[in-house]
Amino acid sequence: MSETTETIEPDRGESSKVESWRLHVLMEAGYPLPLAEKLAGSEADLHRAVELLGQGCEPETAVEILL
Repeated sequence: MSETTETIEPDRGESSKVESWRLHVLMEAGYPLPLAEKLAGSEADLHRAVELLGQGCEPETAVEILL
């Protein structure tokens, strides 16, 4: 008898909610929409993204650092 491993994928609705929330946080931090969308859909660290702007980093430079 062989074992099978079941991978549970989060439903697309939940992923969409998380991405939307990340987008909101990034825009509130000061990222312009196109850059916020790029970061929101990535694996970039959200806290670091907000922190970089708070430290005076330009959004374009922050995106280069994070991605």
